[in-house]
Amino acid sequence: MFKREIYRKILIYALTFLFAFPLLILILWAFSGQWPWPNLFAESFTLEGWKYFIDPANGALESLATSVIIGAAVTFITLVISIPAGKAMGLYNFPGKGAVKILVLAPLIVPPLAVTMGIHINFMLLGLADKLIGVILVHLIPTLPYSIRIMTHTFEGLGDKFEAQARVLGAGTIQRFIHVTLPLISPGLFSAGILVFIISFSQYLLTFLIGGGRIITFTMLLFPLVNSGDRMLAAVYSLVFIVSALIFTLLMERVLVNPKQKTDHFYI
Repeated sequence: MFKREIYRKILIYALTFLFAFPLLILILWAFSGQWPWPNLFAESFTLEGWKYFIDPANGALESLATSVIIGAAVTFITLVISIPAGKAMGLYNFPGKGAVKILVLAPLIVPPLAVTMGIHINFMLLGLADKLIGVILVHLIPTLPYSIRIMTHTFEGLGDKFEAQARVLGAGTIQRFIHVTLPLISPGLFSAGILVFIISFSQYLLTFLIGGGRIITFTMLLFPLVNSGDRMLAAVYSLVFIVSALIFTLLMERVLVNPKQKTDHFYI
């Protein structure tokens, strides 16, 4: 028993180190000035990378705001669609259910470039290309399959017995959804929402093709910096990317998880 506890702690510390070490290097790069090979530590530290980031002339803050707006909108729309879709596939049996499950995953199976080129042509005909709404809509393609899949498993695990009890006690459709269904599926919504936001926030190819270079997101600025070899700016932008995702995660937890705790003493 004692040895097992030691092995468990060693494993935990090893995993913590594996996750924390790359982040520590990223933080050092974000503040390092000259760091020539083969020095173990940087010769100087500077805030030039952060000054460059907050400079309005470089458009980093504006692109970050655009990415957050797109990601939040995509997350909201995706969850609104995924709740009824996941409930239908998780609780009900209907003809062609297996085929529908496969079709939901089709956007992940078909090569993204081929799909995007076809969508781009249709978006140009509809007047959605090179616009923010077009980028939001095209981000639904890679996010909906994951979200619907998560919500399907969520409803499969919960079943419909709680809603049935609320119905027997006289609760209406809206009451059942707000006070019974929504608190129960909040962990699934939280998981799906975080995954959807990160996928949307990380999109480069879809945003570039549909946005036409007019909708500049944070990822479109980050990728060129990584490829250019500018470690300091790439590290700064990468840290901002991580912090933005973390902040959104905390907000989602506050909105979706905490309300569930408040309904623990709710009685219909």
